[in-house]
Amino acid sequence: MSLRIVTLVGNPQPSSRTARVAEEVAAQIAERAGAEVLPTIDLADYADRIFVFPEPEVDALGDEVATADLVVVASPTYKAAYTGLLKAFLDRYGSGGLDGVIAIPILTIGSPAHALAVEHTLRPLLVELGATVPSRGLAFPAASTEDRERIVADWLGTQWSRIGPLL
Repeated sequence: MSLRIVTLVGNPQPSSRTARVAEEVAAQIAERAGAEVLPTIDLADYADRIFVFPEPEVDALGDEVATADLVVVASPTYKAAYTGLLKAFLDRYGSGGLDGVIAIPILTIGSPAHALAVEHTLRPLLVELGATVPSRGLAFPAASTEDRERIVADWLGTQWSRIGPLL
């Protein structure tokens, strides 16, 4: 059975730069690992239903994330953290809800001053949910989205020794 990668994007704007960066990370990991990338979960498409319980389609997305082999979790940086949209979706899980899932945290940043936010905000949230976070998170400069293939390749080159053995 092929490894399955899910891309989860918490940008309130659909089809965002954050989504393009996250999809590039998923694609490059998939290429190295021989994995399958499932369709991106762009939470902007479900924002009106995130606080509805139960909500079958959102619940199914939660199951998809929780049963993935690897999830790329991406958000723009808002107030030196991730978006409320992403947090609201992840709050649907109990502690340990992502046990057995490898997670790659990504924040798109508008300023180098936010470079550590991915390590201080998003990583701890994913760990609290039980995910394994083997690599440094990626703080991606939003203004460099057009150069994402090279930037992601450089980042992945430094992190692959931590990620690859788990796949």
